[in-house]
Amino acid sequence: MKKTVLSATIVSALAATSFTALADGPNFYGRADLAITNSDMGIATQNQKSGTIIENNFSWLGVKGTEAINNDLEVVYQMEFGVSNFDNSGNTFSARNTFLGLKSATAGTILVGRNDTVFKAAEGGFDLFGNSNSDIDLLAAGQSRSADGFTYYSPKIADLVTLNATYLMDDNYAQKVGDEVIDADNMYALSATIGDKALKAQNYYVSAAYNDSIDNVKAYRGVAQVKLGQVILGGFYQNSEHVDSKYANLEGDTYFVNAAYVMGNLKLKAMYGSDDSGLGKYVSRYVGDVNGGLETVSDVDLQQFSLGADYRLSKNTLVYGHYTKYDGDIKLTGVTQDLSDDIFTVGMRFDF
Repeated sequence: MKKTVLSATIVSALAATSFTALADGPNFYGRADLAITNSDMGIATQNQKSGTIIENNFSWLGVKGTEAINNDLEVVYQMEFGVSNFDNSGNTFSARNTFLGLKSATAGTILVGRNDTVFKAAEGGFDLFGNSNSDIDLLAAGQSRSADGFTYYSPKIADLVTLNATYLMDDNYAQKVGDEVIDADNMYALSATIGDKALKAQNYYVSAAYNDSIDNVKAYRGVAQVKLGQVILGGFYQNSEHVDSKYANLEGDTYFVNAAYVMGNLKLKAMYGSDDSGLGKYVSRYVGDVNGGLETVSDVDLQQFSLGADYRLSKNTLVYGHYTKYDGDIKLTGVTQDLSDDIFTVGMRFDF
């Protein structure tokens, strides 16, 4: 009897050990991020409301994990949902990165589903004001989280370089106009990255990326960051154009420069950006679909200046504040329109 109990105990322990070795997860995680914001025009805020508002800065819930198939291959999975029921928008959940894939130390990682394109991901950790009303996507196009696609990340070559690709299934984006089915163009993105976006394994990060037709944009970009002691410096350049000839007026350059200074739990940060393409969210939100929409836009001249600070209260809790000035103008059907706005934000973020 004792031998039977002992044998059963040993088998159970070995089974538990084996399962632990083969699987990591599922792991539940999330973020709650709320801010109080005052904006004159409300173009850049999450709900495009002016005055003093509460902003939900892309809070989310998710589950992810891996399970080994053999010594060199494992299944990876993630299901992530934006949580919007802090406000009265009526939309409890929204789609975020959700995929199923395979990961190999020798062949790389392939993911199928919804994911940030490698063009978007090429920004690395550059965006010091990401997921807020001062995100670089207010000026820069191509910041896409796309569904119905494949994402590939190569193994790190020489512990330094990674080659990446996104390909979207064209048929899933076909549109029907009357009785005619109009196929989408080939939609893909490519990138190469060097260094470490977290600036830990290496104190620098450099990337180059190209986007073809995803979100109706053709664009290329370069990003660079370096950490020098307590100082982090970064630069970003992008050229963009709309793929549709009727929007030939939407083409130009976007660039940002930024800096951060880290003192223990405090990070001071500043960023300046400029755009003359008119393909970022700020211009499209301002114009909307009235009066001919983006077809009427010309002579875009938009600048963004942000100054802020983050303070980490604990490992999982961050408080932050920033001031952002949007300045510039565009022409709509030849008439000059002012794009200026002043934004003040204070908020708290909790990760779990």
